Amino acid sequence: MEKPYSQWKGMMAIAKASLIAILRSPQSVFFSLFFPVVLIVIFGALSNGRGISLNVAFDSKSDTANAVYQDIRSRPVLDVNKGDDKTVEDLLKKGRITAIIEIHKQPDGVKPAYDVHLKTTSASQKDVPVLQSVLRDVINGVNSRVAGTTPAYASISNERVEGRRYLSIDFYLPGMLGFSLIGAAVFGVAFVFFSLRETLVLKRMYATPIRRGYIVVGESIGRIIFQLMTAVVLIGFGVLFYHFTLANGWVTFVELLLLSLLGLLVFMGFGFVISSVAKNQNVIPVYANLFMFPQYFLSGTFFSRGALPQGIQPVLKYLPLTALNDAMRKVSFEGLHIWNVWSEVLILLVWCVVVYIIAAKVFKWD
Repeated sequence: MEKPYSQWKGMMAIAKASLIAILRSPQSVFFSLFFPVVLIVIFGALSNGRGISLNVAFDSKSDTANAVYQDIRSRPVLDVNKGDDKTVEDLLKKGRITAIIEIHKQPDGVKPAYDVHLKTTSASQKDVPVLQSVLRDVINGVNSRVAGTTPAYASISNERVEGRRYLSIDFYLPGMLGFSLIGAAVFGVAFVFFSLRETLVLKRMYATPIRRGYIVVGESIGRIIFQLMTAVVLIGFGVLFYHFTLANGWVTFVELLLLSLLGLLVFMGFGFVISSVAKNQNVIPVYANLFMFPQYFLSGTFFSRGALPQGIQPVLKYLPLTALNDAMRKVSFEGLHIWNVWSEVLILLVWCVVVYIIAAKVFKWD
């Protein structure tokens, strides 16, 4: 007599096959395991107060022969910028530093004995509460250690001076522009050229009289034009609806497009490399995300790099997306020109040369 079909065994067989398929899927492993781990590591670092870094400067008239000054200088959370008064004032107005700190001694008989005076602008207001919290901690420690039961040794005051109005869009729009460019360039090029190779279209095109270089350039031009049109829309949208700052008007607009073009060329190079080394379409997202996702969170795309551990800052500035984001923000808000951000442009050019040398070696036609 034939045994009845076991629904349980059938269900478990399907579950087993499904589990094996998931484990064999690079995308599933990446998004379910690797990506959350990266986020945990990054935001875990952000939750550690020792990792935050604020840029400040001391006024040249500050009294340095006191306990408050020494304690402030010893705080790793504060990165003290050096320069003459004109230089630090310029940095303050451009939002490059959070505040100028002046410690001055009060007249004899006036308590507290020292006043810690902060000079800030609208461009630095987002970081001022954090700075005030750090300084209050410093002053409380000095008061309890030096003053004891006597009147407080030092106090804190704040002055807000005129500066260019700094809106959140001035930070986020360049980051979102870089986010859009790197994603579209890497994914777009990688998938398109892999598909063209897999379907033998590239090989057939290579059999035609047109030279190989022209085939690649021709395919790339259309993508560049489309992405630059996207950049125009994003910048225009930010200006019209959110008052995004174009410090020098149309000149700044054109310079942002030139930086976008340079960034596109770099990121497309990585797309060419990925399309050539990928064995199938399933691994393209893995390779692309391994390159892109760390930069999303480490290159100042969604939040300031100053919130990340100070020890990794020297490395982060050499990432291609970091260079692009920094250059765009300096050009758009601070009013610098492309030749003023030569260090960021140089980083992008070096990446461009290196990635296309690699792409030329690994690119495949079939």
